[in-house]
Amino acid sequence: MISKDEVAHVAELARLEFSDAELDQFTAQMDEILNMVEQLEQVDTTGVPVTTQSVHLQNVMREDVATTPTPLDDLFKNVPTKKDTLIQVPAIIDKEED
Repeated sequence: MISKDEVAHVAELARLEFSDAELDQFTAQMDEILNMVEQLEQVDTTGVPVTTQSVHLQNVMREDVATTPTPLDDLFKNVPTKKDTLIQVPAIIDKEED
């Protein structure tokens, strides 16, 4: 069983302040949680495979294959204004006088 002093110590380490009523409440809750963990430790898991992830993930990315670059003319076909190889955009920050 966890003591009120242990909960207060952990709260102090986390820089948390609790009233005595809150400490009593959290001590009871923490004790319940630790009791549940003790129950789980008694379960026989012999033959149960280790589960590191519940969903089997696969890499859905395509292969990284080098290709010829897209011509700049095609890239800038829908750009309203450009300067050399840069896209010109309207300014969104106004300069204010101090």
